[in-house]
Amino acid sequence: MVIEEQRTRIDAFVNHLINFDDFGTKTEVVDSSSGSDTPSLRYFINEFWTSTQRAGHALHEISYRACFKPQLPEFFINRLTQPSDIVYDPFMGRGTTPIQAAILDRQPVGNDANPISMMITRPRLNTPSQSEVEERLNDIDWNSTEPTDHDRPFTAFYHEATLRQITALREWLRRRGHSDAFDHIDDWIRLVAISRLTGHSPGFFSVYTLPPNQAASIESQRRINLRRNQTPPKRDVKTLIAKKSQSLLRHGELNYPGPVLTCTDARDTDHIEDNAIDLVVTSPPFLDTVDYLSDNHVRAWFADISIDEGKIETTANPKNWQNFTAQTLRELCRVVKPGGVICYEVGEIRNASLKLENLVYDAIQAASLPVRLIGVLVNQQEFSKTANVWGVTNNSKGTNTNRVVMMEVLG
Repeated sequence: MVIEEQRTRIDAFVNHLINFDDFGTKTEVVDSSSGSDTPSLRYFINEFWTSTQRAGHALHEISYRACFKPQLPEFFINRLTQPSDIVYDPFMGRGTTPIQAAILDRQPVGNDANPISMMITRPRLNTPSQSEVEERLNDIDWNSTEPTDHDRPFTAFYHEATLRQITALREWLRRRGHSDAFDHIDDWIRLVAISRLTGHSPGFFSVYTLPPNQAASIESQRRINLRRNQTPPKRDVKTLIAKKSQSLLRHGELNYPGPVLTCTDARDTDHIEDNAIDLVVTSPPFLDTVDYLSDNHVRAWFADISIDEGKIETTANPKNWQNFTAQTLRELCRVVKPGGVICYEVGEIRNASLKLENLVYDAIQAASLPVRLIGVLVNQQEFSKTANVWGVTNNSKGTNTNRVVMMEVLG
């Protein structure tokens, strides 16, 4: 009976996609031609959620490379689940899906092979108050630690006084962890510090550098400084953490007890029971388009961790990516309930010359996965045209559309 109810919900969802016109344009439904090179897929093309950058909850305002907007998981969570249902993201990145699930009163489950992901997701599911943050910041001796020889090269990014404060905070957090005193307030302060390490405005600890979802190498930053004739200005770490905390908490706190968040390979998640998940909304690594190690080297230095390159799947070979997808989807078919839905966002890469949804389709067929394809939702922004869905002609170096392969898990 539950599966029949879910099938009815999926059918209603498809009808909703077909008739969607919330932004003034009705959905274009396209069945791609079948053939040896191009699978037959049903596309639903429209602007399904707003392109406004800051239309979501303030807690989402943490930068991370290749992340989607909260409106994407919100769209599927609202239409395919009910309160208390379990929503999972095996590649949670900055935590957009788990956090949006908790905001919408669903049970969040998240995973990512990058430990930075855990550090920036968990604190936003159990937030402190602004007064608790400021009280804890007052407890820290901001001049208690001298930077080590390992820290000194980071003067390419930071004023000497700022670097001293950053290393003092790092040592404070380390001592708290070793003494088992580390709590959700410390977790939050570490998150905010991680989010402020580098950027291109006075709101960051660093001199002008790359956007905060990327990080220049130390040598690259030295070249940037020379080219711009700049030296790192003195920043007050305590003040900037308090200010960013206030911004993140401006829409209210979030206190979700005991979220299930792990740091492991998405293809091997034994900690999740069979048939436990109602909805998956995720976006896997897009071949080798993102270098997670380089982008997070400053964050890893501050957090005092090593990122295991072998755990983060990046490959330039489409066939290898297809195999990785098949293995991931097989594991998702185990943990998702029959009648549950997997929404697998694959975006656009290589100027849309390679459509990853085709590789997902091939992965499903080659592995004989127990799923029924619902179709591919293509969310195109206002600046796009339907014709460009099949070959990007603008924004050639970015993602022009969200492309989400939707599939029902069969019993």
